[in-house]
Amino acid sequence: MTLPAEGFQGDVPAFPLERIPVYDIYFEDKKRVKVFDPDGTDSLRDRELALWEALWSKPQAHMWSKLGLEYEVAAYVRAFIESTGPDSNSGLKTAALRMAAEIGLSLPGMHSLRWKFAEDELGARRSEPVRSSGGVSAKDRLRALNG
Repeated sequence: MTLPAEGFQGDVPAFPLERIPVYDIYFEDKKRVKVFDPDGTDSLRDRELALWEALWSKPQAHMWSKLGLEYEVAAYVRAFIESTGPDSNSGLKTAALRMAAEIGLSLPGMHSLRWKFAEDELGARRSEPVRSSGGVSAKDRLRALNG
């Protein structure tokens, strides 16, 4: 499957997972205290939504939309954020890497899914160096300037 080089052009679906409540946990007089942290909850949700939006601009999102993989991508978002957090461990990082491959975000994952990016032929032409016409070399033009 060839994915569009310009990325996904459709509507970004709503993030399908519920908000994760964040709590401050501490000990007071040898008792464990758990207090809801609204700012931490909002911050976590903002990070999830930012990553969600960024992922849905990628070419792979074309296939996610076509195959209905919104929950799989949302699960990856959660796993990635958790794997990069302060309480992360190697198991969480490994799980996030595997999930990335399963949804085609990594090169090995794209290869196993047989996905590739379309070549941007117009962009390639734009980046080609412009050749001078008339058979005059750059060396000859410099010689003419220097007299």
